[in-house]
Amino acid sequence: MNAPATTDLPVVVIGAGPAGLAAAAHLVDRGLTPLVLEAGSAAGAAVREWAHVRLFSTWGEVTDPAAEKLLAPTGWVKPDAATYPSGGDWAEQYLQPLADVLGQKVRFGATATGVSRAGRDRIVDADREAQPFVVHVTHTDGREERLFARAVIDASGTWTTPSPAGGSGLPALGEKAASDKITYRVPDLKDPASRARYAGKRTAVIGSGASAFTALAYLADLAKAKDGSGTKGVWILRRGISGSTFGGGTADQLPARGALGLAAKAAVDDGHADAVTGFRTDAIERDSDDRLVLVGEDGRRLDPVDEVIVLTGFRPDLSFLSELRLGLDERLQAPVELAPLIDPNQHSCGTVYPHGVRELSHPEKDVYLVGMKSYGRAPTFLAMTGYEQVRSIVAALAGDQEAAERVELTLPETGVCGGAGLFDDPAASQDSDGGGCCAAPTTLQIGVGAQTASGGC
Repeated sequence: MNAPATTDLPVVVIGAGPAGLAAAAHLVDRGLTPLVLEAGSAAGAAVREWAHVRLFSTWGEVTDPAAEKLLAPTGWVKPDAATYPSGGDWAEQYLQPLADVLGQKVRFGATATGVSRAGRDRIVDADREAQPFVVHVTHTDGREERLFARAVIDASGTWTTPSPAGGSGLPALGEKAASDKITYRVPDLKDPASRARYAGKRTAVIGSGASAFTALAYLADLAKAKDGSGTKGVWILRRGISGSTFGGGTADQLPARGALGLAAKAAVDDGHADAVTGFRTDAIERDSDDRLVLVGEDGRRLDPVDEVIVLTGFRPDLSFLSELRLGLDERLQAPVELAPLIDPNQHSCGTVYPHGVRELSHPEKDVYLVGMKSYGRAPTFLAMTGYEQVRSIVAALAGDQEAAERVELTLPETGVCGGAGLFDDPAASQDSDGGGCCAAPTTLQIGVGAQTASGGC
């Protein structure tokens, strides 16, 4: 295998989602050549799978400046910066046009199956950094290809590897066998088939983040509809209810994000969902009526449900990076320098200081995990964060260390300890009071006659 000179090679970007395409735009702007590998058939393939969900960030917060610069000569017009796109809007009106203008620099139906140094496995030290990266690719027709790269930016995300229902991080006993009644995505209840699946049914929602908020709000809306009579949500929380459970509310500087938590709270308060706290799922069993019974680690058995929606987060697929020397935190599987900023074991605030090439570097020079994948198992990721990441990384690859180390982003505060997510009511609006991370109320009443629990930072 004769590898070409590193300086003549492209930067391979894995994933044509928001962070990957932004990385490509910055590379073009810096005079470097990107080659984007996308496993799906279109830009934003993962985003398209939640096309029905509306972002809590506005159009003004989900487009990258270098991408806008690249799109401008095509006549592309940025949507109203104050409005909230759905996932489908984001993919069709921004990501696909960006991929189109990049042209042959983006390859679809191309799955990266392995990354290493040419002629050097993970063990070998000798002359390692002088070797280009080698990327193995499998195409949809089964054809295999070997590509060489001067650097690799992995923006493949975490969408394809959702976390299970089991409280230990492993699938609950019976979880796989019950897969016909379990989904790991927020359902599209405007789709007739999906709507029929949940209408009039009792559905468990496992999770405590924004996706769970969204699912609870959707089920509550279905319960209030003529065709949804009898729809009931059962919200399964591994922790208790606290002041931060429903997000920052009006203290969140992204008002739509705060409103999402309030919508979930309303679902509980209005009786469309019951909250089960301190429940860590150990097993999922079928009863004689083909319904599912959730069994907790403490032996509790919940009343049967018809469906289960598991929204316990995502985790990175690191399997195809196994020959690289990555410096990953043992808890989050995020870069070791970034992990302390986002580790919920160390702090629970959703506000994260902007970061770039320094926090995202690994022992293996010139390989970077960006976007959702950079956060490993941690939540609260924002598109703006990814755009700042790739701006800094590309500046470093171009030799502009001053720009790489410069912070060019101010992130909004969550107004609460915990959570970020998706928002699906474009008409709703709330004023932010500009509160900081710990500005959320310290007590919260859940439902009629429910206990009040303390929380906060």
